[in-house]
Amino acid sequence: MPSVSAHVALTLAQHVDAVFGVMGNGNAYFLDALETQTDATFTAVRHEQGAVVAADAHFRASGRIAAGTSTYGAGFTNTITALAEAVQAHVPLVLVVGDEPTSGPRPWDVDQIALASAVGARTYTVGRTDAAATTVIAVEHALTYRVPVVLAIPYDVAALEAGAVPTAPAPRLPAPLAPRGDFAEGMLDEIAAALRDAERPFLLAGRGAWLAGAGEALGALAAQTGALTASSALGRGIFPDARYDLGVTGGFGAEGAMELVRTADVAVVFGASLNQFTMRFGDLFAPGTRVYQIDTAPSATHAHVGGFVRADARLAAEALVTRLSSGSSGHDFGDAVGLAEAVPDSGGVSGADSAVVPTRPWRETVDVAAARAYEPGDELAPDGRLDPRSAARRIAELLPDDRVVVSDGGHFIGWANMYWPVAAPDRMMMIGTAFQSIGQGWPSVVGAALARRDTTIVLTSGDGGGLMAIADLESAVRAAGGRGMAVVWNDAAYGAEVNLYGLKGLAEGPMRIPEVDFAAFGAAVGAEGIVVRTLDDLDRLAAWAEEDPATRRFLVLDLRISGDVIAPYQQEIIRVNS
Repeated sequence: MPSVSAHVALTLAQHVDAVFGVMGNGNAYFLDALETQTDATFTAVRHEQGAVVAADAHFRASGRIAAGTSTYGAGFTNTITALAEAVQAHVPLVLVVGDEPTSGPRPWDVDQIALASAVGARTYTVGRTDAAATTVIAVEHALTYRVPVVLAIPYDVAALEAGAVPTAPAPRLPAPLAPRGDFAEGMLDEIAAALRDAERPFLLAGRGAWLAGAGEALGALAAQTGALTASSALGRGIFPDARYDLGVTGGFGAEGAMELVRTADVAVVFGASLNQFTMRFGDLFAPGTRVYQIDTAPSATHAHVGGFVRADARLAAEALVTRLSSGSSGHDFGDAVGLAEAVPDSGGVSGADSAVVPTRPWRETVDVAAARAYEPGDELAPDGRLDPRSAARRIAELLPDDRVVVSDGGHFIGWANMYWPVAAPDRMMMIGTAFQSIGQGWPSVVGAALARRDTTIVLTSGDGGGLMAIADLESAVRAAGGRGMAVVWNDAAYGAEVNLYGLKGLAEGPMRIPEVDFAAFGAAVGAEGIVVRTLDDLDRLAAWAEEDPATRRFLVLDLRISGDVIAPYQQEIIRVNS
């Protein structure tokens, strides 16, 4: 007869096709059932943190919920940092763990429910009679609230016979949050009117807009209003027309692009939390800019927001498009552009044509490409090591077009976010930054590789985070094979700390790392490793990109970069903290 663990595995496999983890006493029966009785794919990682990170990356890359698994006690405590990151980043996943027996804790048990709760994750504990139903409830909770949940199997319950697996209802998911009430409708009217009358309209979108599927509606709204667009770091590529997109806002943004944003007279923000980094510590918008925000949060998330609508980004964008398409609420810039081209010197129209404005939209009056340009850098910095700016620019020219970029945390995050364009928000993910952690890069490759099986997965990592998670370098190489590569920005230091606290005169000894040969690390687990000291050394990447992924090896590029070149976003942090 099926055991309690089999009930969990068989029910979970109806909703999850990828499970990542480390096998131990507490999850042995669950993994046995998963492997022998379901079609779900189990991928082993080498550290329990990697189980959660891989499940997190799988969702970000595909939109499909995944699961991690670990044993109880020490196995569970190893997952906490990654679990906190998933909570902060609003990533749904299920972490299946062993737990203390129902008779009470043993010396090696901890209060796992309290630990999970402390970082914002809810725990559901299965029993002999309700394992299947509880599993569905856990999945439903994760998807409804977009958070990780812990599904605990007590040690003395795991192998108990539980009878036939009952048919459990499918998880019920909430409908998108529509604008409700006179206030919301009135505020949408106000936003539409502001966009209609704006001379320099600007639209900003974040990951929330991407999760809502708002890209098409936002593209239509930008076209109607003639707005320039941009995104948060996690929303890159959401606007379909890149010709008028200023790229990323905040410290990752190009200086020329950010200067244009400050000239906007109306800004509407969709599905972006407006954290301190996106907002350039309060300097993103000029004091005269009217800022509106549309988000599912209960209220506006920044003091500079002057009007707020609680709603799904797609539904709100569609509502604005409808308002601006009607004669009473706006004008169609498609007609306006056509008339402007036909009568370029016209100063205006009147009468029946008063809804058509024969002037060029703002976005067609600026040089977006020039505004988005970043500093090219030199081949070598004054200290003789590689300039990360020129290296990032050269790598961008050589990377396969069909790629997903996963990023660890650290000073280096500026280089990929600034210099490597991506096609959509699900093709650039920063796992660790929500919780300000490092060391989650290598297992991110594992989850992304399983989610996007025909795409090249590119990891960008620092030497500090790369070493912290080095056990799962093996997992990344095994999972991605020739579809994976890593760029390690190796400055022999915890760069962010050197840049902030070293400049304040604090002792730098604890901030420095003896230079590590990541190329040799890669070779030890079956990858091809290249030490990169000059731009010419990147020629191997050009050749690798042309090879058949089925026959080439995972590539590790160990970039020996200068720590003296400080990323612009880090300079902002230094300025604010000085």
